[in-house]
Amino acid sequence: MKELHYLNKYFVKYKYSFLIGIITTIVAQIFSLFTPKLISKSFKAIEEFSREANANPAIIQKELIHNILLIIATTIIAGFLTFLMRQTLIVMSRHIEFDLKNEVFRQYENLSQNFYKQNRTGDLMNRISEDVGKVRMYVGPAVMYTINTFIRFTIVIVYMYNVSPRLTLYALLPLPFLSYAIFKLSSEINIRSTIFQQYLSKVSSFTQEVFSGIRVIKAYSLENQYQNNLINLSEESKTKSLHLAKVQSLFGPLMLALIGVSNLVVIYFGGMMYINGSIESIGTIAEFILYINMLTWPVASLGWVSSMVQEAEASQKRINEFLKIQPDIQNSHPEKSIINGSIEFKNVSFVYDDTNIKALDKVSFSIKKGETLAILGKTGAGKSSVLSLISRLYDVTDGEILIDGISIKNTNLYDLRNSIGIVPQDAFLFSDSIKNNIKFGKENATNSEVEDAAKKAVVHDNIIQFNKEYETVLGERGITISGGQKQRVSIARALIKEAPILLLDDCLSAVDTETEEAILNNLLSYCKDKTTILVSHRVSSAKNADIILIIKQGKIIQQGSHNQLINEKGYYSELYLKQLSEKELS
Repeated sequence: MKELHYLNKYFVKYKYSFLIGIITTIVAQIFSLFTPKLISKSFKAIEEFSREANANPAIIQKELIHNILLIIATTIIAGFLTFLMRQTLIVMSRHIEFDLKNEVFRQYENLSQNFYKQNRTGDLMNRISEDVGKVRMYVGPAVMYTINTFIRFTIVIVYMYNVSPRLTLYALLPLPFLSYAIFKLSSEINIRSTIFQQYLSKVSSFTQEVFSGIRVIKAYSLENQYQNNLINLSEESKTKSLHLAKVQSLFGPLMLALIGVSNLVVIYFGGMMYINGSIESIGTIAEFILYINMLTWPVASLGWVSSMVQEAEASQKRINEFLKIQPDIQNSHPEKSIINGSIEFKNVSFVYDDTNIKALDKVSFSIKKGETLAILGKTGAGKSSVLSLISRLYDVTDGEILIDGISIKNTNLYDLRNSIGIVPQDAFLFSDSIKNNIKFGKENATNSEVEDAAKKAVVHDNIIQFNKEYETVLGERGITISGGQKQRVSIARALIKEAPILLLDDCLSAVDTETEEAILNNLLSYCKDKTTILVSHRVSSAKNADIILIIKQGKIIQQGSHNQLINEKGYYSELYLKQLSEKELS
């Protein structure tokens, strides 16, 4: 149960609902216990009537009707209070589920890039949906039935003891066997539940990956292979589920058998006690049988509750594994930071933890507000790593990055990121309208601002050709438009933000040279008062930059303006001549 201790803060938060639920349960149980008493009283009245020779039938009839009306009234009240109990405690569990999902989601948002490299999306989804759902069953139905069972047991046993301590002892004889059975079965359920949840995550991760890469699977005609892989994985998951279900299925019959034994014990020993005069009325036996049957559902529910608790324990353990992770990137400067845009790298080295690849090696450069820096180099040279470090998606391994002369670690993380407009190499668009995808950079943007940003990104003419124009809803990850259109919508999203720093990560690779030229011309006027860093493989994209860096294997091998570098023998001049000849040939 130690993993479930994490949820105690939510019980404290909703303590008033919790207390009202407990009080309502107690009152409901008290009213439900009127029925056995009234039935016992009715039996006694009938016995007394049968013993008296001149008894008046009207009197006994009146008393029986009176008792029946009281039974109906108290049962209705008990039922209404039970309804209130369920409303209070189950609604509380829904609030806790809401809070826990939000907490998990916030933690997901705060965790660093390394976390997402090491964990599969399907598993993350499973923990925030399936696992949180299992936990809700604990804080709702499991807690409710536990409270209900405890209170009912306490009140019923007190009532039984007051009627006949000896018969109470006989009736409760099977309970030690019940407790031992619950302990053994609960331990096994906990083990099997954990294994089943792990396999469920595997199935979720696999299917999510297949759906995301469905175009590649179809292109390579691998549908049957992946179908067979899913069948094998599902078979393993089904096997684990059946192992769990087999153990859970033992609870119901076992509980009912033990309750049945208790009834037989009451009938036999109660009958013998009535014969020898230890109890006065046969109504006492009827009362005890009703008490025992009142315990039938609570006792039978112990198995179900125990199963839910064990499953919740396993699920909460999986949730806690992520909640306990401390984000690699911490906002160590909560005070507000004003970002102007000057950037300086001082002997910056960076190694990726997951692969141990050294992406940057003692990189140094500086760029002032309003200047443009272009970074060129071969694939894997470390170009994109520079942009990731400026956004603080990672922290440097060695050296220092300064923003406006202040260490990036002493700058408010959220102010820093709010001051950056970024176009990633892999343009990601949401399954929403084109307008909302552009407004993602500025939520309160007007329609004219959206269109202006689209025109600067040279995508406006494409958008207005769609049937619904800017209201066109894109498929998942923008699958319904071309790669070049995705890149340009992504550029528009960054431009509309009007951030002092603009980072462009090879964002023109999917557009033709004419469109590229038009976008770059628009950027020249747009970026006059902004710090711009452009990563590219094309000289045409970099030639207008104030500073050009050539990176090879994480090191700067050339640095200067376009005119300086084409007159200098090296990578840049060779690339320029190569791309110039390719352009002439095309």
